Amino acid sequence: MQIEVHGELPPPPFVVAANHYSHLDPVVVGAAVRSPIRYLAVDELFGNSAIFDQVLGSVGVIPISRSRVPIRTLRIALARLEEGEVVGVFPEGTRVSCWGDISPKRGAAWLAIRAKVPLIPVAVIGTDRAFGLDNRWHSAPISVVVGRPLSANPQDASTLTSKWESWVTNQLAR
Repeated sequence: MQIEVHGELPPPPFVVAANHYSHLDPVVVGAAVRSPIRYLAVDELFGNSAIFDQVLGSVGVIPISRSRVPIRTLRIALARLEEGEVVGVFPEGTRVSCWGDISPKRGAAWLAIRAKVPLIPVAVIGTDRAFGLDNRWHSAPISVVVGRPLSANPQDASTLTSKWESWVTNQLAR
């Protein structure tokens, strides 16, 4: 699998927010960022396989609940950012077959604002064809576009999320 990467990254800490087509996306975004990323991932991924749980734990995945207010998750993510790390979020909250099917949630923007770190927009292109919702491997080019940091100050989370969504929409339309 060859990944083409476009764009530059600032030094950590920052929040990286990417669109989400495939189980490949965390790996692809991680390869583009070239720094360990503490992804927020739904807690439903845990408890199904001891091996998978161990893999998720070893790469520092932070579980987040879909059904409860994620106070503990947010505290952990803010602590990681305060320690100079990178936190990764897929604002759609799940894999989608088509960009725009699900409105993005504001969590990535909220974290960036609260931690006073930049929000890095990332567009992942091609993972839907390489390993999409059908969970089958296909030969397809993959590229990642890393955008300029979106300043977290002095905006609200809705405005920053809208800026991220517009940027991703423009990249995917190219």
